[in-house]
Amino acid sequence: MPPAIISPSVLASDFGQLTAECKRMIKGGAQWIHMDVMDGHFVPNITMGAPVLASVSKGVPGIFMDCHMMVSQPEKWVNDIADAGGSLYCFHIEATSDPISLIHSIHERHMKAGVAISPDTPSTAISDGLAELADMLLVMTVYPGRGGQKFIDRCVPKVAELRARFPNKDIEVDGGVGPKTIDVCAQAGSNVIVAGTAIFGAEKPEEVIATLKSTVDKAQARIVAKD
Repeated sequence: MPPAIISPSVLASDFGQLTAECKRMIKGGAQWIHMDVMDGHFVPNITMGAPVLASVSKGVPGIFMDCHMMVSQPEKWVNDIADAGGSLYCFHIEATSDPISLIHSIHERHMKAGVAISPDTPSTAISDGLAELADMLLVMTVYPGRGGQKFIDRCVPKVAELRARFPNKDIEVDGGVGPKTIDVCAQAGSNVIVAGTAIFGAEKPEEVIATLKSTVDKAQARIVAKD
């Protein structure tokens, strides 16, 4: 199975000090930083776009920006996000009619490609062919558009179904994930963990990051032992 990756969601950060907040997370052990891009169309909220990402990229050299594109017409923004320093471009399957062409466009700009599904979208919406082309699959465990929502348990079986089909793929969970919900996510097979409030709101975020990572590591060890 792929390694544990912790990707703190900046939606829970102090946007007035975004660069410093990203540095704080990386210093605390985070490998990726989850950048929540919302356009006010696909979701009702508006957050940030390419200019903000470019500023962060400039201020935090070497940052891996895990860009979660909660946008309509995700095809429109590939070049802008690539130019801004995006490392991974994760689009929602609900927002495009041609996900395979979109993945090719993302790869042409030397970014990793992710495919996200919202809580009401079944994991079977991600075909084998699509998943093989993608670098990461994202299972939303809350409805996209705002932070601080409660974890939706019924989404967890989708993680397990995808992990059974794609044992070596990065599978990310996002939404309401923290020390209280990490166990079920890790046991289902997710290895990329997005957490916002649980990390940014913690007195010692580095301890939360370490806990999330060790929980995934232990779950993976148990899964490998069973095999």
